[in-house]
Amino acid sequence: MKNKLVIGTRKSVLALWQAEYVAGRLREEYPGLTVELLPVSTKGDEILDMPLAEIGGKGLFIRELEYLMREGKADMAVHSLKDMPADLPDDFTLAAVTDREDPRDAFVSLKYRTVEEMPAGAKVGTSSLRRQSQLLHRRGDLCIESLRGNVQTRLRKLDEGQYDAVILAAAGLKRLGLGDRIGSYLTTEESIPAAGQGVMAVEVRKDDRETRAMLAFLHNAHVASCIEAERAFLGCVGGDCKVPAGAFADVKDGRLFVDAFISSEDGKRFYRRQTEGPVSGAKTLGASIAEALLDDGGRRVLEEIAVK
Repeated sequence: MKNKLVIGTRKSVLALWQAEYVAGRLREEYPGLTVELLPVSTKGDEILDMPLAEIGGKGLFIRELEYLMREGKADMAVHSLKDMPADLPDDFTLAAVTDREDPRDAFVSLKYRTVEEMPAGAKVGTSSLRRQSQLLHRRGDLCIESLRGNVQTRLRKLDEGQYDAVILAAAGLKRLGLGDRIGSYLTTEESIPAAGQGVMAVEVRKDDRETRAMLAFLHNAHVASCIEAERAFLGCVGGDCKVPAGAFADVKDGRLFVDAFISSEDGKRFYRRQTEGPVSGAKTLGASIAEALLDDGGRRVLEEIAVK
């Protein structure tokens, strides 16, 4: 067994919290193990004046970390799973997905407590086409504006009055001790979360069997089944932040339930379905609901977005 592990991580406060969480769990599991963090700034963190979908998508957050692992400078990288593309490079795999924190989106505002309280024309900040399309489907009279940056940056812009409200992942706010900023939660029915929202993922090289084995205790098989369905859906519809789509899976009474949608960016053409099946068929369920939504009209919507 290795006596030292290096975790590659982004430099944001939330990313460092997540890496420290995994480091702490490893130290508890393996007394005497040395665990170090190697923080890096990724292109996704540095380019903040453009929507993520226009500059390369979610991959911008992980490429530098994968480079560190390929070079042997890091043994693993810890990510918010929702920030990862649906498909990984062939030489990498997810060694563990953690317990799921609150998967819901959170409404944060200095003026209003809920989406319903906002007046027509209120300015809402979000960097997510998934959130944008669902908000506009629900409230087409709102003004959605791009909002990039880490959690603290987004809250600062809200506090400065640049936005009337912002929508953030509840999990990130809670992990940073900022849950008191949440005015209200958007249920998973009101705002279908991003694939993997609330879950941390540990990425490693496929050929690093030793590190993979050491991380096995962190893996939540129940959550992994849900994630498999959500990411299968994501892979079928485009696999990145460039598409207004989302899927949320949960296990109830031994059955896997999936709720998913595809929408136009303005929320006017909105296609949604639910399905259920055996947990063992998670990947098939995710792919089949994606194909059904594409046939419903989602394919034409995504084709139109792709040529913009």
